[in-house]
Amino acid sequence: MNLNVWVYIAIMAGVTYLIRMVPFTVFRKKIKSRYINDFLYYIPYAVLSAMTVPAVFFSTGDLITASVGTVVAIILAYFGLPLIAVALSASAAAYVTGLVIPLFAV
Repeated sequence: MNLNVWVYIAIMAGVTYLIRMVPFTVFRKKIKSRYINDFLYYIPYAVLSAMTVPAVFFSTGDLITASVGTVVAIILAYFGLPLIAVALSASAAAYVTGLVIPLFAV
């Protein structure tokens, strides 16, 4: 392998290590601030939502099919269906919508 590849891997390993170790070294004691605890509690949900929602609406290349799939997923999840049923049904709804839309095009 080229030396540059090893340099890139070493830099990525260092950055990954620092991201994981800096919080442990900075916050040695238990965080007592309710505000900071609440803030840190919701960070994973906010990041997951920020990454997932745009991917959902741009995954099919058509806003209508993505919206139909999302609505189906929300309805089925609301009624407590298992994740696999929600995912497969939303995918099927988006796929069928993609097949039906050209039939109604003028």
